[in-house]
Amino acid sequence: MLALAQQETAQRDLNSQRQRIKGARFSIIKELADFDFSAVPKLNKQRLLTLAQGEYIARKEPIILVGNPGLGKTHIATGLGMAACRQRERVRFYNAASLVNELILAQEETRLEKVIATALRHRPVLSVAERLIVLDELGFIPFSAVGAQLVFQFVAALYERVAIIITTNLKFADWPQIFGDERLTLALLDRLTHRAHIIEFVGESWRFRQRMQREQGDG
Repeated sequence: MLALAQQETAQRDLNSQRQRIKGARFSIIKELADFDFSAVPKLNKQRLLTLAQGEYIARKEPIILVGNPGLGKTHIATGLGMAACRQRERVRFYNAASLVNELILAQEETRLEKVIATALRHRPVLSVAERLIVLDELGFIPFSAVGAQLVFQFVAALYERVAIIITTNLKFADWPQIFGDERLTLALLDRLTHRAHIIEFVGESWRFRQRMQREQGDG
């Protein structure tokens, strides 16, 4: 009887975990264990593994992954999100451009407050759960003035209430290029970088390296 009860509990936990992963809407499933840290040797593996334990979520601290494209920022962000799902946390993954479109549509349909409220809602899953929001590829596409203001409003609402992971290929000094408003950008950075874990990815795109290796092999 004890073995059956334990098996049933384990199965419920597994089903709940699968639901959380599905609900996160990751663009692709990536695990930290599959990341090739040797390809980005300056990346602090131990620091990331420590973050994966999830204390930053309880503390509602941001993580900002910054660096050139093709170095695995999305992989790491997704891996951290997957780890959070397994820790019974509720996670939501957004592509930055898709989020802006969603926020603009919500504003046009007068349900912006509802969208933001949903992002802040706490619904326990088997235990008291915090929230983690992953915002991927911030800076890949410049925002319109309206889009920039809505992203600011969204992130400002999350500040110190929900943990957030951001991936970006832009240095902070270049953020006004995508937001188009220096004062708004400075206000956003002031919130995001306060108590943030800032991790820089330095190196050459692994996709570029693979392409060069193929070309050399063909030659």
